[in-house]
Amino acid sequence: MKKILSTILHCLFFGLLPVSAEVLRDAEGRPVRYAGKFNASKIEVKDCAPRKGEFRGIWVAVVENIDFRKHNSIQTFKKDFLTLLNNAKNAGFTAVIFQIRSNCDAFYPTRLAPWSRWMTGKEGVGLGKFDPLHFMITETHKKGMEFHAWFNPYRVIGNTKLDKITYLSTLAPNNFARQNPQYVLVKKNPAGNQLFLDPGMPQVVDHLCAVVDEVGRNYAVDAIHFDDYFYPYEKLGNEDQHTFRRYNSGKLNLDDWRRKNTNTLIYNIKLTVSRINIEQKRHIRFGVSPFGIWANKATVKSGSLTGGKESYTTLFADTRRWVKDGYVDYIAPQIYWDFNHDVAAYAALTDWWCSVVRGTRCKLYIGIGAYNGGKWQAQELVNQMRYNRMRTQISGAAFFSYRSFFGAERNTGAVKLLEYFKRTK
Repeated sequence: MKKILSTILHCLFFGLLPVSAEVLRDAEGRPVRYAGKFNASKIEVKDCAPRKGEFRGIWVAVVENIDFRKHNSIQTFKKDFLTLLNNAKNAGFTAVIFQIRSNCDAFYPTRLAPWSRWMTGKEGVGLGKFDPLHFMITETHKKGMEFHAWFNPYRVIGNTKLDKITYLSTLAPNNFARQNPQYVLVKKNPAGNQLFLDPGMPQVVDHLCAVVDEVGRNYAVDAIHFDDYFYPYEKLGNEDQHTFRRYNSGKLNLDDWRRKNTNTLIYNIKLTVSRINIEQKRHIRFGVSPFGIWANKATVKSGSLTGGKESYTTLFADTRRWVKDGYVDYIAPQIYWDFNHDVAAYAALTDWWCSVVRGTRCKLYIGIGAYNGGKWQAQELVNQMRYNRMRTQISGAAFFSYRSFFGAERNTGAVKLLEYFKRTK
């Protein structure tokens, strides 16, 4: 009898039987609006059990050593990664999304790029004959977790006070950007210069495909993962006019041509991964984690009930097309806003992405900004997961980033989320 009662209570709490929904409220107790200023409908959330195979990924960023420090010995590298892995596994994560390329560099031995400065402190310097990527993948698989190899395809440097030629001269001799300054664009910002590989150059696409091909063939990665950086977030201007004049067929305007360039990259990476899978009988997936807003409804009729910056018009990343045309195996839009956001509300954006993947083979993992867990209401991250689990189109979530859950950077919202994982596993 006790066992039956326990089962009924479990079903009631976790959504296997109908339960009453809860109306989300803000700090003042007012019902939270569904889409901020665009829709005032009330949001309802109820508890649902996690579906079998729910994806729970955790991003580990190495750029600026956000989540993983520099190392001067193999022993400390191994120790720190094993600690990271144990923390993630014990907390209920199912995948590590580790950044192996952040600035035209590498966390593995290759002739196509220098060792990352974020590994030892100096670009081009590794840890002897040690192969960090092989070690990390092996240990991750021992834990029964997936390893997603995270690449930033274009970035050379986010910001520098130096001019292009001077900065490139500081890079290792085998850095692709230093070897090919003609393929590097400069975006001038108030704080300095942003350098990135020119997406309009066919040679850049060929190089990036070669980089992915090498990793896919030589390492047992579960997925190739791209982040949200394509063209710069700030208005680009005419920095790529030379490339446009040289490679545009004459039929496209500048914005459409730029979108065509990012489409070409994503399509060719998908072909590269598919080729490896066929030839090696593998099942590597290709996923992208784009900026959360594809386009606002006011800009494009099929867009979302939002009013923020758009990947379609700013980053020239047609992320919706990548899903619809099968360019990606999974999409993890970065919806780093709360339910109560005025122009990019979590519920409206999550539902919009559900509508995008519906009827496709593309898996939807919601990218959640765990770093906000210290400034939002304590239950916000938990409620975002509860909301996700109500929708059949959502196969899981990815969380940015590791330091928000563990160590000095952990926050109250992230801690509550880990408690929720333990209660509902």
